[in-house]
Amino acid sequence: MGLPLRMDNIHAPTVPSGPASNTSRNGDLGRLSFAELQNKKENMEAELKALGAVLDSHGVDMNTPLTTQDGFPRADLDIAQVRTTRARIIHLRNDYKELMAMVEKQLHEHFASLQEEEKPEVPLSGGANNTLADHSASQPLEEPFAKVNAVVPGSPAELAGLKPNDQIRIFGYVNSSNHDNLKKVAECVQGNEERPVLVRISRPSQGAREELHVTLTPRRNWGGRGLLGCHILPL
Repeated sequence: MGLPLRMDNIHAPTVPSGPASNTSRNGDLGRLSFAELQNKKENMEAELKALGAVLDSHGVDMNTPLTTQDGFPRADLDIAQVRTTRARIIHLRNDYKELMAMVEKQLHEHFASLQEEEKPEVPLSGGANNTLADHSASQPLEEPFAKVNAVVPGSPAELAGLKPNDQIRIFGYVNSSNHDNLKKVAECVQGNEERPVLVRISRPSQGAREELHVTLTPRRNWGGRGLLGCHILPL
């Protein structure tokens, strides 16, 4: 009987798991428009989904052992394809993380520029630290895509200033064109735990609507369920 092959690193990707992009290519992200970044993000997500399907077709994930208990490579798997697919997923995840950081940076810069043109900030009731500001009527408004149905007292959502019946126009990098039935909102929340997310809302007020924006920080251990403490419904 033969001895097991010495393949101590068989579970490792076929190429190093460091960032896939070189410095010059990553630097190009700063020259892309927000729409181009969004398109790049969607392309990465589509490729990650396709690569995940490849692993699923083999019945494995990123951590499934590729050897038998005796230390032999599993004969039921295409080891080379699994390792190559895993390596590509690792590289894409690294690139995706950097891309999302650039998306968030552009959003912060966008809202900062809007603040300079808005009216003075109005303190929220209840002693909250965050503030709301009236949106300038001269600015184009994004179509609302969701509505706040309920807000739990003491939650991150309440501290940010969200109220029932607020309509959401922008949630971080999510808007009416890409929210995917609110799946992207959940993705944005999960990816920004303990980080501020800029949210633009439209609020009914005395027969009219106020255009406001708040800073919402998803977090755990606030005393209730979820990271926000509010219920959001699609429009």
